[in-house]
Amino acid sequence: MGSDLGPHVLIRASFQSLLKDADLHLVLVGKQADIQHISTEFPQIPSTKYRIVHTDEFITMDERPTSALKKKLNSSMSIALSLVAAGEVEGCVSAGNTGALMVLSKYWLKMYPGIDRPAISTVLPGEKGFTRVLDLGANVDCDSETLFNFAVMGSVMSQAIDGIDKPKVGLLNIGVEDIKGNDKVKQAARLLDNSDLINYCGFVEGDQIYRGNIDVIVCDGFVGNAVLKASEGITHYFGLLIKEKLLSGFRGLLLHWLLKPSLKKLRDEINPDRYNGACLSGLNKVVIKSHGGADIVAMQFAIKEATQQVRLDVPNRVWKALDKLESMT
Repeated sequence: MGSDLGPHVLIRASFQSLLKDADLHLVLVGKQADIQHISTEFPQIPSTKYRIVHTDEFITMDERPTSALKKKLNSSMSIALSLVAAGEVEGCVSAGNTGALMVLSKYWLKMYPGIDRPAISTVLPGEKGFTRVLDLGANVDCDSETLFNFAVMGSVMSQAIDGIDKPKVGLLNIGVEDIKGNDKVKQAARLLDNSDLINYCGFVEGDQIYRGNIDVIVCDGFVGNAVLKASEGITHYFGLLIKEKLLSGFRGLLLHWLLKPSLKKLRDEINPDRYNGACLSGLNKVVIKSHGGADIVAMQFAIKEATQQVRLDVPNRVWKALDKLESMT
């Protein structure tokens, strides 16, 4: 149970989530003394709602994934994933080392045949709702077939989680014309054009992520991670502009009072906490990666995302779609 802000964040978020979801049961993996100490803050939660698995071993944020696999199989992250593999729990949420989570997920859980590494997927807000984007950093370099599989996974997730009957799927590119892009993107587009499983809408440019006209946008992890980090930076900069340029001074105080309800609505809409919790797609079980710097509120969204995906049986639905695709080729 680790994060940039310390294990207390995930522990408190876990207990808060138990208060909000009567059907939720959690297994907390970490230092037993720390978990028990914080549990005293929530006397209304019966001990039957959670179980503690003790370990003193943790994976640091700067630890190499290969080192974690070789030397840290008794770490909190590894034990949590082993519990998923054994069927004792149905999903895992971690705010720890992303690379280690990827490697240990592959070690303990099953990957769909032909997919080398899971794709990191989440939703980003837009003018007309949300856009699901993948991959966000797991696969820096992808071939055309991998991008095609990502499109299938994203489409199924959009149907299952976002409730969109026939999601519109686009390939992120430097232009919408057929001649634009590198060879792997062009080849992936040809594969998608010839598939009846996906509502493929062609190439899309980066501005479409926030327009909301496309439900699922597919790219390799290098591009996706750059998009995600740039989006986080723009959100921070936008908030800073409002605070320093619009709400400073006496007039700013008056404007803040007049616009308080609208500003709260705006803040809630662009608050990254609401979108915390990225899914590792392609695994046979639910694994959710939380932002390492997430606070208690943001961490609850990650737990909620994991709970939703378990209840909707998302991994099984993704695998069935990929099986159907395989049988057609």
